[in-house]
Amino acid sequence: MELQQMHQNLAERIGRQELVSATISQPRQKSNDLKRVKIKPVEIKNDYHIQFEYQQKYVLKHKNMTTEEATAELENLFTEFRQGLFQFTEEKVQLQLSKKFKVSWKTEATEKTTAQLSHNRKKQYLLEDGIPYPFLVRLGVQNPDGSVKKQKYDKFRQINRFIEFIDDALIHLPKDRTVRILDFGSGKSYLTFALYHYLRVEKGLDLRVTGLDLKKEVIEECQGIAEDLNYEQLEFLVGDINDYNEESAVDMVVTLHACDTATDMALSRAVKWNAKVILSVPCCQSELNHQIDAPELGIMLQHGLIKERFSALATDSIRAELLSLVGYETQLMEFIDMEHTPKNILIRAYKTGRKPADGQLERYRQFTGMLSANPYLENELKELL
Repeated sequence: MELQQMHQNLAERIGRQELVSATISQPRQKSNDLKRVKIKPVEIKNDYHIQFEYQQKYVLKHKNMTTEEATAELENLFTEFRQGLFQFTEEKVQLQLSKKFKVSWKTEATEKTTAQLSHNRKKQYLLEDGIPYPFLVRLGVQNPDGSVKKQKYDKFRQINRFIEFIDDALIHLPKDRTVRILDFGSGKSYLTFALYHYLRVEKGLDLRVTGLDLKKEVIEECQGIAEDLNYEQLEFLVGDINDYNEESAVDMVVTLHACDTATDMALSRAVKWNAKVILSVPCCQSELNHQIDAPELGIMLQHGLIKERFSALATDSIRAELLSLVGYETQLMEFIDMEHTPKNILIRAYKTGRKPADGQLERYRQFTGMLSANPYLENELKELL
């Protein structure tokens, strides 16, 4: 089969909405940071779209496209990748492209399958709208009948997104003892309560959770709610991340919107406690913004807004790389949609103990050297690097 014929065949099937799922893999260049792309149809506001999930080494990115845009994107992807596996409604197709772009097209008949267009449907949520959860009612997210308050629906979606990360992390938590979890900078603690509810009430884990924050009034309110709900293994304490020395080992560390190097303090503590899971949503990253001196990037950095955003992205990239260098499998992921907040990157790290790749530390040094960066987290972890 010729390449153009392959593209036409795929375009027709996508146009007829026959696609169920697909995976594009085998990069032509080993140096390609993009490892694979997963594709599926989704329904967004009653319109049919194709969602592309781009899997890089440390980052997952999603983009929703019309069928026309998706067809064009497939053509681009098959200039960079050599293999595709497509599940259509009644047929599985495996594609293999040679070095000279000759196409091997193999088909296999399957039982009729229907795509699940559940991008925005309630059943996707681990906590469902319409089912009352005592902590959500008490926190003002739900009405007593379980319906989500209109003005709190974004918060409800955020809570569910967070619980998805918690659910993914279950495999990394111990099953034979009490699971120890710390939430630094817990604030009003919507997500702390959600974490406790899901792991304790829904999954039945034996655990002890501590939320830590500097605001005494907020902590007292949260502690009162925990007591009213009989959440006996959830406590809230007034305290600073840098001064908390009550633990020698922790299984999961959560830090949400801790400002600037407070995030790095929490990440450092998590590593030294040998935490199996780290979930961090950084905030207000100014350390690198004050340090950065990179003439090569002058065209960008001459603009204050661009410098601020670049510094934030570079800071999170440095954090992810440092965690990888000390034995964590790390990804930067979208926490909630950018339309709701620009501070939407979540650092997810699982302890694997694997050693850095050859040249990884040198690549890190080159990057920080180019920026004239002296990261707080690097100094905290220097004995482990």
